[in-house]
Amino acid sequence: MTDLSNIKLFATHPHECSYLDDRKATTIFVDPEQCVDQTLYSRLSELGFRRSGTHVYRPKCQQCTACIPTRVVSSQFEQTRSQKRCFKKNSDLTVKVSKTFKFTAYYDLYERYINERHCDGDMYPPSEEQFRSFLNNEWDITEYVEFWLTDTLIGVAVIDRLDNGLAAVYTFYDPDYERRSLGTFAILWQIEYVISEGLECLYLGYWIKQSRKMNYKIHFRPLQMLADKQWITIS
Repeated sequence: MTDLSNIKLFATHPHECSYLDDRKATTIFVDPEQCVDQTLYSRLSELGFRRSGTHVYRPKCQQCTACIPTRVVSSQFEQTRSQKRCFKKNSDLTVKVSKTFKFTAYYDLYERYINERHCDGDMYPPSEEQFRSFLNNEWDITEYVEFWLTDTLIGVAVIDRLDNGLAAVYTFYDPDYERRSLGTFAILWQIEYVISEGLECLYLGYWIKQSRKMNYKIHFRPLQMLADKQWITIS
C-alpha cells in the first residue's frame, strides 16, 4: 500500500466558492513537486481527492462540508427506466476509446459546450490554455471516450484509470444534441466500461446538495458517499 504520510499538502487562501453563493472556499492540494502515478492517485481518490490537470486537490473549508465525494459501485448499480431509455436512445452511437489527446477536434467541441451550456460558470470564457491544462496530464492514466454519430464527433468523456476503477473527470458534447442526454449516457457507458474492464467503481466527483448542477449524480444509485473517511451506500 502506498505510504501517504510523507506527502506534503498545501492550502489555498479562502476564495469565492464556484458552486454556492456568498460562501468562501478553501482547497488543499498535493505538493506540485510530488511524483504522482496511478497507484498514488488511486489512494488519494479513495480519500476524496480529484484532479484538475496535474493538480490533485480536495475541498477543505472551515465552516462548510457541502462537497461530498461520490462513486458508483458497478456490481450494485441498476439502471432506472429513464436511464434505460437514455441508453437505448443512444444505441446508434459508435463509442471509441483513445489514449491520444486530440486537441483540435476536442477543443472545438469543448468551446461550443462551454459557450452555450456553461457561460455562467468559472470555466467561461473557454481558452485553449485552460482546456489543455484542465484535462491533460503526463501520468499516462487518462483515456478519452469519443461518441460518434456516423462520421461526426458529438461528445467526449475524459476518464482516468485507477487501480480499482475509473474517475470521471469531465464530459462535454455538442449542444445541438442536448435531447440525447449525452451527459447521462456518458456516465452509463462508463459504468458499463468499469464492468467490462473488471474494475469496481466509477468515481463521480463531488455532490453538493444545494447545487443544481450537481444534482444529476444522485440519480445513479446505489450511490456511495464519503463521510468521516468511510464510504457509505445511499440507496
